[in-house]
Amino acid sequence: MNGTDRATLIRVWHLAWPVILSNVTTPLLGLVDTAVVGRLPGPEYIGAVAIGAAAFTGIFWMFGFLRMGTTGFVAQAMGAGDFTEVRAILGRAILIAVLFGGLLVAMQQPLWSGAIHLLDPSVTVRGLAEQYYSIRVWTGPAALVNYALLGFFIGMQRPRLALAIQIWLNGLNIALDLLFVVGLDMGVPGVAWATLIGEYSAAILGIIVALRVLRPHGGRFNWPAILDPVQGRRLLSANFDIFVRTACLIIAFSWATRVGARLGDLTLAANAILMQMVHLLAYGLDGFAFAAEALVGGALGARSLGALREAVVASTIWALIVAVGVAIAYLVAGPLLIAVMTDQPDVQATAEAYLFWLVLYPLIAIWCYQLDGIFIGATQTAEMRNAMILSLGVFVAAILTLPDMFGNHGLWASLSIFNVARTVTLGVYYRRIEARAVKSQSA
Repeated sequence: MNGTDRATLIRVWHLAWPVILSNVTTPLLGLVDTAVVGRLPGPEYIGAVAIGAAAFTGIFWMFGFLRMGTTGFVAQAMGAGDFTEVRAILGRAILIAVLFGGLLVAMQQPLWSGAIHLLDPSVTVRGLAEQYYSIRVWTGPAALVNYALLGFFIGMQRPRLALAIQIWLNGLNIALDLLFVVGLDMGVPGVAWATLIGEYSAAILGIIVALRVLRPHGGRFNWPAILDPVQGRRLLSANFDIFVRTACLIIAFSWATRVGARLGDLTLAANAILMQMVHLLAYGLDGFAFAAEALVGGALGARSLGALREAVVASTIWALIVAVGVAIAYLVAGPLLIAVMTDQPDVQATAEAYLFWLVLYPLIAIWCYQLDGIFIGATQTAEMRNAMILSLGVFVAAILTLPDMFGNHGLWASLSIFNVARTVTLGVYYRRIEARAVKSQSA
């Protein structure tokens, strides 16, 4: 390995480790949510938070373009040295976040009806989940602004600031979880109130920090630049592609949750615990995907094929190392982690019966996670959209057959097949990114 490769590996690590810690705080919050309600009598409380959280995961993931699109465009503008456009991109992203967040609040009833029809929980779980939803829906504007801010900080290659804000958000949320649920016995609504307060405080803090980051680069925010029609159309086109891609992802995971719910409250509770472990894994590995986003975007903005290839190789090497480590950790400590999240023996035993899927998951999913980061940094969003549509088709074929044959094992097998399909389809499209870099470098 030459000196440039080593330097890129070091740079990837410096970009990734704050993002990993930042990301891991999010599923850790989910673990705490599950743990505090896991002490309440009956699996329906765990299921209610799982269903309520799944509804918001689906809704908010639909707006993941606010994070992903912002990162790619900011990284490329920064690579080109155009900080006027960086400010305009941030302004557009926050404006879109506030508008769509308000729309979510206004449409809360039809959204809930659609989510509950899709997830199809038991009557007991549904009532508790609705309490959670009716409070947390008001986090919409703040949560979407936080998506945009996270994309900005990653694109600016300032991951430590993203880490600080996420630690504030999730640390406050965890503290309020314990206060409201354990201390004040507020039950499931207490979890939702903790999330609402945390999201708004983080959005305010993030905007203040973003303005301080931009100050040394000069310039100012102005409406003509933010509302520029050419850049607006480019952003909307990319965001629509990511929206479709994310909708397919949501359909897959929501369908899996629905199948789990039909297998009974006990299986639903066990899968909720295992899915928290999947989120812990995904958010950790996404640190290297985020590093790839920033470096790939910067390389394309600077028109450097060599820098592009170095970013892809170095970020993937680190991601593979961590994926193997996570697989080993789940193999050794998985039962202990399950026991931390619930003290109900039947839920523990059911979750442990499917734990080996969690050991395989990082080794299967690492490749599509990395490719997602590469394509986001390159803003090759049409290819991401098409690859995900094809992968969803493969998943649908699997989920319609395997659970009927193998029960919950079939459900987890379907999710694994989905990740394999994502890897294959994105891998086929990857050559277009290098072709674009070659053309840009020649020009």
